[in-house]
Amino acid sequence: MGERQTWTTPEFGSSHEGAVGVLLADGTVPGPVFFPLSSSAGGQTVSEWSVYDGAFAFVPRAHALRAVCSCGWTGPEHPLDWDDIGEQKLAVAGGDAADRCLEQWDEHTTDVERSAVPLPETVTDLLRRLSEEIQRLGTTSPLAAVRAARQLEVTAERVAYWAAHDARDDASLEQAAGALGLNEDDARHLLARFGGWSPYS
Repeated sequence: MGERQTWTTPEFGSSHEGAVGVLLADGTVPGPVFFPLSSSAGGQTVSEWSVYDGAFAFVPRAHALRAVCSCGWTGPEHPLDWDDIGEQKLAVAGGDAADRCLEQWDEHTTDVERSAVPLPETVTDLLRRLSEEIQRLGTTSPLAAVRAARQLEVTAERVAYWAAHDARDDASLEQAAGALGLNEDDARHLLARFGGWSPYS
């Protein structure tokens, strides 16, 4: 995969990495485009949606844009009207469609969050208030805020240790991944980190 802008959320990370995807007129997804450097044998491989403008013989022209996610989810197609685009740069002419892709990926991650195992309101409220308190502390004593955040890390690792072991005993990896909103590999690594075992065991 070539270089392109992607989106993630703090909680779901690479399990739900989004981007603007490209479709060609025949419905296929184009491969990355290699742009050679004139001064050397090297070059750059790019799959950012805005390069697919057909300006060069080796660059296909996008027919539509759509949101894509590393989990396999795809959003609806947003066709590009090249008669209207004319001589405009695709990065400009397709900007509205790309923004809509981001909005639809946001909606997708909201759905993922809703489908994850729900947390009690008391816990979400405590986490929210704790976050606000640490941020407030950071305005008067940044080092104290860093220490508080470190204490939060230590607490999380301590309280999650047995929970991770129980989760491994009680649920399959597929079930755990669904409950956490992660792919199976990320769920395995998360449980292993909290439980103190090797993710490869």
